[in-house]
Amino acid sequence: MAQKVKLSTIAEALGLSTATVSLALRDSPLVADITRERIKEKAVELGYIYNRRAASLRTSRSGIIGVVVHDIMNPFYAEILKAIETELDRSRQTFILSNHYDSVEKQRNFIETLLQLGGDGVIMSPAIGTPASDIRLAEDNGMPAILIARSVPEIDLPTFRGDDAYGTTLATNHLISLGHTRIAMIGGTDHTSTGRDRYAGYANAMKAAGLELESALRIPGPRTKQSGFEAAVNFLANPLKPTAAVCWNDLVAIGLMNGIARAGLVPGRDISVTGYDDLEEAAIATPALTTVWNGQSEVGRFAARALLDKLNGSSEADGLHLIKPEMRIRQSTGPLHPGGTR
Repeated sequence: MAQKVKLSTIAEALGLSTATVSLALRDSPLVADITRERIKEKAVELGYIYNRRAASLRTSRSGIIGVVVHDIMNPFYAEILKAIETELDRSRQTFILSNHYDSVEKQRNFIETLLQLGGDGVIMSPAIGTPASDIRLAEDNGMPAILIARSVPEIDLPTFRGDDAYGTTLATNHLISLGHTRIAMIGGTDHTSTGRDRYAGYANAMKAAGLELESALRIPGPRTKQSGFEAAVNFLANPLKPTAAVCWNDLVAIGLMNGIARAGLVPGRDISVTGYDDLEEAAIATPALTTVWNGQSEVGRFAARALLDKLNGSSEADGLHLIKPEMRIRQSTGPLHPGGTR
């Protein structure tokens, strides 16, 4: 078996001290650029692999961050994760990803595994029903936690997400300004802070405009394209004949528009539809989707920075940090037809 390449192997080959080689491989400014490059080239040539376990014994840091979200297949989380990765890369941190699919048990197992691996911290979008004790499990064992997208009662840690109530207020007011009065709210659940806040924003806007808040205009549940498509049947059959819909997210909105088109109607002309999140797909949908930008990249970047600051002893203030949403008006919304019918 080939002998493992050590720092001393590189140092001996270049006639340098082991300390200089160690500093260079950690990009220390104490080593001249030309020397640092020579050391890195020799390390590659000799097949040197960084010994993270040995380093963690010296520094009490593993360089490993855990990230746990609902489902990476949702582009909303993919955009957040891209920003987290970019920020962690700058500090040479590696992250381990887990999808919990709203399983508290799966999420807890991930946290316990991360603790066993000596993880430095965790960024999490908590599963529905997450008890405060599961998050304290990480904190009490020296692994700081940052929350994204969702809040957890009784937990006052740095939490980064969009201002969901404000965002759906923007979307609902936009539809009201176009003359719509029978506006449905499609998707979401009261079991998450996101679901409660987005419905509250819609409800508050309707009430502020003096419009009746009809329970029949709320279709909870859908969170995917498929479920949005399937919701079109109930939406179109609704006896109140809604002329517009505020959707839980862009995926639901795009699915709903496909269902509306399948029924022979034209989204944006016969029925107005708004989404939420402003995913990349929203701008190229047919028609282009009017939606709410939710600051996913900011959420990811701020969360990663907050965790790195905690690890370096400079903590972000605890509590909720809201990103202010913005409307993106495109072709999926339009004025109410004369006579207020569809």
